Amino acid sequence: MPNIPYLTDDDLAQGAAPVDLVSAVRARRGGKLLNLDRMLLQSAPIARGWNTYMGSIRRDLKVSPVLRELAICAIAKLNRAPYEWVQHAPEFLEVGGTQAKLDALQDIESAHTNSAAFDRAELATLKLAREMSRNIEVSAETMKEIRALLPNEQVVEIVATIASYNMVSRFLVALGIDADGE
Repeated sequence: MPNIPYLTDDDLAQGAAPVDLVSAVRARRGGKLLNLDRMLLQSAPIARGWNTYMGSIRRDLKVSPVLRELAICAIAKLNRAPYEWVQHAPEFLEVGGTQAKLDALQDIESAHTNSAAFDRAELATLKLAREMSRNIEVSAETMKEIRALLPNEQVVEIVATIASYNMVSRFLVALGIDADGE
């Protein structure tokens, strides 16, 4: 149960959020609004910035979509954000991840050392996600490892993705946003 009510279609029809903003969010989502969107639309400035920024994270980066979605799924587990997992586990599979890798994330405390399940770039991404989520600071060893595997532009992108989805998970958890359909 959310801590603040979601905006309903009736609320939106009555002007609870700017029509152009609702249309932009719907366009990014393929015509639908998620519970997350219905919460974000409580504040037009937040929803507008979020829609633009997160849209870029999801569609405009050069970093591998598999690494992006792996990092997001790891954050969902690390931060106990089931909504994020429900949204992104299917995305991980869609971009080429495997069910075996999702299964390996169930043991999130040791996933970053599971070389039987993950390749070097995935392990480095998981270490980075773990350190950024738990410690905020990233060890020199982990940064050296990820920099050896990705060009600078993609290192910046995966760091920004991890930072962004830590924000998302904290927003979801703090406001008690339910998985869609619940």
